[in-house]
Amino acid sequence: MKKSGFIDIQVNGYKGIDFSAETLTLEQILTATRELAKDGTCAYCPTVCTASMDIYRRNLPLLAEAMRDPECSRHILGVHLEGPFISPQEGARGAHPLQFIIPPAVEVFRQFQEWADNKIILLTLAPEEGGALELINFASGHGTVIALGHHMADNAVLEQAVQAGARACTHLGNGMPNMIHRHQNPLWWQLASDALAGTFITDGHHLPLDFIKVAWRAKGRNRFIVVSDQTSLAGLPPGPYEFHGAKVVLASSGRISFGDTPYLAGSSATMLQCMNHLAGLGILSEAELWQVGIGNPLDLLGIRKRSFKAANGRSVAFLGNRFEIQTS
Repeated sequence: MKKSGFIDIQVNGYKGIDFSAETLTLEQILTATRELAKDGTCAYCPTVCTASMDIYRRNLPLLAEAMRDPECSRHILGVHLEGPFISPQEGARGAHPLQFIIPPAVEVFRQFQEWADNKIILLTLAPEEGGALELINFASGHGTVIALGHHMADNAVLEQAVQAGARACTHLGNGMPNMIHRHQNPLWWQLASDALAGTFITDGHHLPLDFIKVAWRAKGRNRFIVVSDQTSLAGLPPGPYEFHGAKVVLASSGRISFGDTPYLAGSSATMLQCMNHLAGLGILSEAELWQVGIGNPLDLLGIRKRSFKAANGRSVAFLGNRFEIQTS
């Protein structure tokens, strides 16, 4: 079977282009979009992470403009805003800069949507923060899908968030402290919830095999979604880099870590690489792999399934036990 490519709802950048950078240009967005389509991601959500208000004021209109471009409009599904309404707690916030994390507020989100020309289709936030439930109710009622991420909410708050309109969990199994209570933690409730889809970074570094197996069994074929969460370092050669003010190392294995520490600094894998890692585990059938890489993310966003165009007549085919890009 052949498809135009995969759907990735969490792309922070590609080949040195960062959607949260203060130097982002329209031409860079067009370039990243072309490169993604060429490399197996036929449609995606450019993701803007926690940043200063100046970045949102500058970059959201650029992304909206890109979505009006005849070429890009075929590939960009909408903006994913990951933050700034997340937990400031160390561990939960991950690599998001503490100084730019702010409390959830409807009026701030309204401003973001105005800058983005109402193109914010997905919002990741921490439901336990003051004002979050009100924002979930407002944003979900106005067409934005709410995902829970970078948080330490308890079960009661998670239940309230679902009742308010939350529908997904962002990179479940990541974005939380390394040390948590064995029972009283956000992980089990979110895995067990039939109301929440889960997105998972299956790049071979963020999640071990046993967790992926458990997550697959918990979420099933309709609520399991693969994302790359790829950073601007994806597609670049191994080596040391300056990344959002920190020194990181991109290893030949694809792992990005803060210096010599064991802590991850994002993903360098494309959606094709994430799908191939998942395929290699032998857990999912071919039909299930296509579903978690294409059908489920579109269902979450409420986008009608259609034929997305790849770049230069390219397509993705499943050959035996892995996906490969073919040129017609």
